[in-house]
Amino acid sequence: MNAPADDAAAAGTARAPGTPEDPDGLSADAHTGPQPNPHTADPQAEFRDFFERHHAELARLAHLLLGSSDGADDLAADALVAVWHQWDRVRAADHPAAYARGVVANLARSRIRSLVRERRRVALFSSQRSDHVDDPDVSAVVDVQAALVRLPFRKRACVVLRHAFDLSERETARTLGISVGTVKSQTSRGIAELERLLGPPDGEGELSGATEAEQTVRTLRSGNTGHTGHTGPARHSGHMGHAGHAGGGS
Repeated sequence: MNAPADDAAAAGTARAPGTPEDPDGLSADAHTGPQPNPHTADPQAEFRDFFERHHAELARLAHLLLGSSDGADDLAADALVAVWHQWDRVRAADHPAAYARGVVANLARSRIRSLVRERRRVALFSSQRSDHVDDPDVSAVVDVQAALVRLPFRKRACVVLRHAFDLSERETARTLGISVGTVKSQTSRGIAELERLLGPPDGEGELSGATEAEQTVRTLRSGNTGHTGHTGPARHSGHMGHAGHAGGGS
C-alpha cells in the first residue's frame, strides 16, 4: 500500500534531534559504538548499515501503531526514505535512530487519519449503517493487538513506546512532542482502557482485572503483538528526539 500524499508532508516536518539531555544517564545508542565522522565516512555505506540495523525495529513500531501488519513494512520504508533525504543532518546527530522513530510516529498518525477519512467517504456512498463507520473494529476484542487498535492514537503510542519499546517517560515525551505529564496520564489511561477491554466481565472481581493488566504489559514487552521481523523490545536508541507532534485523541 502506497503512503498517501500527506504522509510525505508529515515526514518532511520531522526534525533530527540535536544533543538532548540523557534522562537515564546512558544512551542506548552508546551500545552501538561511536558515531562516524560525517565528514570522512561514506554516506551511502553508513545509511545501508543504518537500514539493516533498524528496519525491523521500525517495522515493528509501525505495526503496533497502525494496529495491523498491512502497510507496516511500507510505512517503515517510507520513514527510511525520509531519513535518507535528510541523511546529512541525521548522520551528524547524536541519535539518528531517534529521528527515524519520530518519523514513523508521524507517518503512522497521518496514515490513520487518512484511513479514517477514506472510510467516512466510502460510508457516504454505501448502504451500511453509519454506526459501522464510527467504530471499524466491530469484532470482539480477543487479544492485546485488537485492544491496542481500539485506543486513540496518542494513548496507543504512549503505551507502545513505554511498554513495548521500554522507553522512559522523558524519551517518550520527546518522541511525541508532548509533556512528561501527558505521557504519564495517557499511558495510565491507556493501560486502564486495555484492562477494561481485556478484563473479565463486570462483577468477576478486581484481582482478575489486575492479572489481565500484568499480562498485557508482559505481552507488549515480549514483542508478540509486533512485527514478526523483531521479537523483542527494541532499545537501539535511548532518545527519540522531537520529530514533530504525534497528537491524537485523548
